[in-house]
Amino acid sequence: MSRFPAGELTPRQIVAELDKFIVGQRAAKRVVAIALRNRVRRRLLPLPLRDEVSPKNILMIGPTGVGKTEIARRLARLARAPFVKVEATKYTEVGYVGRDVESMVRDLVETAIRMVRDEKAEGMREAVEEVVYNRIMDLRDAPPAGVRKHQRIEEGKPVVEYELPVLASGETEATHPAYRWWRRREALKQPLAEGRLDDEEVDVVVKQRGSSPFDMLTMPMGPGGPPDGGMEHLQGLFEKLAPKKDKKMRLRIGEARRVLFEEEVEGLLDAEKIKIEAVERAQQDGIIFIDEFDKIAGGRGGEARGPDVSREGVQRDILPIVEGSTVFTKHGMVSTDHVLFIAAGAFHVSKPSDLIPELQGRFPLRVELEPLTAEDFARILTEPDNALTRQYTALLATESVELVWEADGIQEIARIAAEVNASTENIGARRLHTLLEKILEEVSFEAPDMGTGRIVVNAAFVRQALGEILKDQDLSRYIL
Repeated sequence: MSRFPAGELTPRQIVAELDKFIVGQRAAKRVVAIALRNRVRRRLLPLPLRDEVSPKNILMIGPTGVGKTEIARRLARLARAPFVKVEATKYTEVGYVGRDVESMVRDLVETAIRMVRDEKAEGMREAVEEVVYNRIMDLRDAPPAGVRKHQRIEEGKPVVEYELPVLASGETEATHPAYRWWRRREALKQPLAEGRLDDEEVDVVVKQRGSSPFDMLTMPMGPGGPPDGGMEHLQGLFEKLAPKKDKKMRLRIGEARRVLFEEEVEGLLDAEKIKIEAVERAQQDGIIFIDEFDKIAGGRGGEARGPDVSREGVQRDILPIVEGSTVFTKHGMVSTDHVLFIAAGAFHVSKPSDLIPELQGRFPLRVELEPLTAEDFARILTEPDNALTRQYTALLATESVELVWEADGIQEIARIAAEVNASTENIGARRLHTLLEKILEEVSFEAPDMGTGRIVVNAAFVRQALGEILKDQDLSRYIL
């Protein structure tokens, strides 16, 4: 019998989920699927051994636009894992070498805190929305004298009750102000829930953080700034100490619902528990994607001269983070021992062996992603759940314009994308964004004035839209 928790995906299922959004690249999908499954396997190991098993970091090699970032991002969503993407070239800028490399870990923790907070808030959404409903209705139609409002917390969720006065002799619910008020509220409950009152305005008193000395103080983030996140720590400290101020604002009900929901949730959530859980999730489940990794390679043989920071120096600064170290953040110390690092780069000029040996050893899994062909482009346009053709169809449907994509039109777009990528810079699937915008430029511009309409995108339509550009090779280099 399997010891795996219910809902945990097998590698085959992970690949199938990734296939819904990313065409091809099966080798890369298999590698990340195994890495994700190994995390679950590790959690089932006895404690002493569990600490010894570290993630096998991955190096993705391939040209831009073939799906490297998307594979990592979709993987993180599947695992509900904190995810950040950083550019390795950022750390080659003057003033950023050294300490600031640790900012990727701080960003990961902040992402984890937002994730945990959003999950907690979603768990109490129904109860909190009931409270918000009552607050908005009280602002719109204040309770009359004699009505008592009781609000309490049950099992961590708010409960609001109204106590109507007892009818005196001779009074009826039809004539008593409190009961008439209650009927008005009940009649508006459905319209409010359906958003039909969202354009009405109410006066809302919201709590805002007061200013702190750090709001007006700018400190350098490079050499000379406070060490190891000190600025971040001090700013967080002052934010906690800064007094909250009440501010009256006139808002549409649709906006007021969001503002009051956040305010109510903030009062119910335990910030300390969220921080503890988020730090643990960042340490155990976090994924850091380092793009442009090839741009910091090649330092020893072909070190660039000039104002850029040493590429090898940046590699040596990244090394301890990837090896496993403890980073200071304003939420406490965070270990990177079990964070999964996925690095990616084209490696056209340099190659992975140009990295320093210590860093090479920290990315034992290497996978090469294949350049996209015309057939891949055709599949990208039609197969994924978020295919570009579906996106444009939905966008223009809002203007009552129906887009119909013919098979020969899809094939022609794919052929042109592959041809332009081959003759100019190969930017992978991103070329499709450029082509579709140009093909549908006239339709998108005229759509509001067309009323209802039906546009058939076939091979002739595509050639007509791109004909002049494709004839002029110099022009196509600028436009496509």
